[in-house]
Amino acid sequence: MIPRYSRPEMAELFSDEARLGLYLEVELLAVEAWAGLGAIPAEEARACRERAPSVDSAFVAAVSEREAVTNHDTAAFVDLVQEAIGPPAGNWIHHGLTSSDVVDTAQGATLAKAADLLLEAADGFVAALKAKALAHRDTPMVGRTHGMHAEPTTFGNKMALYCLQADRDRTRLRQAREAVAVGKLSGAVGTYSNVDPAVESHVCRALGLTPVPATQVIARDRHAQYLYACAAVGTTIEAVSLEIRHLQRSEVAEAEEAFGAGQKGSSAMPHKRNPITAERLCGLARVLRGYALTGLEDVALWHERDISHSSVERVVLPDASLLAYYMLQMGAELVRDLVVHSERMRENLLDGSYGLVFSQPVLLALVEAGLTRDQAYRIVQSTARRAFESRQDFRQLLEKEPAFAKALEAAGRRPAEVLDRAFDLERALGHAHRTIDALEEIQP
Repeated sequence: MIPRYSRPEMAELFSDEARLGLYLEVELLAVEAWAGLGAIPAEEARACRERAPSVDSAFVAAVSEREAVTNHDTAAFVDLVQEAIGPPAGNWIHHGLTSSDVVDTAQGATLAKAADLLLEAADGFVAALKAKALAHRDTPMVGRTHGMHAEPTTFGNKMALYCLQADRDRTRLRQAREAVAVGKLSGAVGTYSNVDPAVESHVCRALGLTPVPATQVIARDRHAQYLYACAAVGTTIEAVSLEIRHLQRSEVAEAEEAFGAGQKGSSAMPHKRNPITAERLCGLARVLRGYALTGLEDVALWHERDISHSSVERVVLPDASLLAYYMLQMGAELVRDLVVHSERMRENLLDGSYGLVFSQPVLLALVEAGLTRDQAYRIVQSTARRAFESRQDFRQLLEKEPAFAKALEAAGRRPAEVLDRAFDLERALGHAHRTIDALEEIQP
C-alpha cells in the first residue's frame, strides 16, 4: 500500500522484519516443543534460541539475496537461520515442517494483530456515529427516497442507522479475527506424518492461535472471510460518505465536511469547499470490494495445495488491512467534525417541498373518511402536482380543493382539524426516537 493511505502501526505488522521475525519465532517454538517431547537435546534447543539471528534490515536483505539462488523465500530464510545458529543445534530448525507450517501460522498471528487494530478503530467509528446521532436526535430534516423528498425524518435517525450498521461490521470483524487467528504445523499434506501434533499445540498456544485441521495450507475461506469483513467496513463508510457528499451539494447544503484554516478547495475557484474526504473514502471502498472477490477466488486450490493464492495474499491481505484501518480512522474523523446545518435542514423540509412531505397522512385521512384508496390517491396526487409545478403551498391548495373538503365533511370531519394533524411535524416524528433508543445497547 502506498504511504498516503498507510498508518504506521498497521504498516509495521506487514513489514518484512515483522514477517520474518514471526517466521523465526515459529521455528524456535517448534524446536522447543520437540525438546519438550525429548526428541531434541534440551541444550541444543536453548542454543537455537540464544544464537538465533537478529531480524533486522540486514537480515532481510540477506534473505532476499539468498532467494535469488534458491528461488524459494522460505528455504532461503531457513538456510540463513541454520547458518547463524550453526550445527548441530541449527540442524533442528524446520525439523519435520513444511514451508506453509511456518508461513500460514505466522500469517495467522499477523492477521490476529491486524484485526485487533481494526476493532479498535471500529470502536472509534461507532462512537463517532453514536455521538452524532444522540446530538441530533431531534434535528428534523427531509427523508429522501430515490433522491426525492419523501417524508420527515431526523438527522439523528439517519446517523443512528449508520451506527447500527457499523456495529454489525464490528461483529463481522470479531468473527473474522476468530477465523484467521489459527495455525497449523501438520506437515506436507496435513497428516502429521513427520511432526508430532504436540508441536503444533505448543507453537499455537504460545502465539495465541487455535490449531486447526488443514492440508498443507490452512483453508482460504478463512482469509476470504477476513477480506469480506474489511470490505463490509469499507462499504459502510462509503454509505456514510456518499450521504455526506449529497448533503453537501450547493443546492442541498444541509451538512458539510470540516474545512481547516488555510485549506483550499480548488486551485482555480476560491469559493469551493469540496467533500474531498468523503469522495476519497468512496473511492477506496471500491478497492476493498475488489480484494473481497480476490479472496474468494483464492479458496479453490489444487489438491492438498498449490501456490496460486500466495502471490495474491502478499498484496491483498496487507493492503486490505491498511485500507480498512485508514478508512475507519478517517471515517470517524469525518463524522466527528461534520458541520450540520440544522436550520437549512428545516428549511428544505418545510419550505423546499411546499409541504408535499405530508401527503401520506392526507391520503390516509381521506381513506378514513370513506373514499377508496384510489379515489383518495387521485385527489392528493393531482393537488400535490399542482403545488409542485406552481410552487404553491400544498396545504393551501388542499384547503381550496372542493373534492377534499366534500369527502371530509360527508364523514363529519372538519378539514382544518384534519390538515392540522396531517401537517404536524411532531406527530410525524413521534416514533422516530425508536431508532435512537436502539443505540442504548451499543457500547463503543
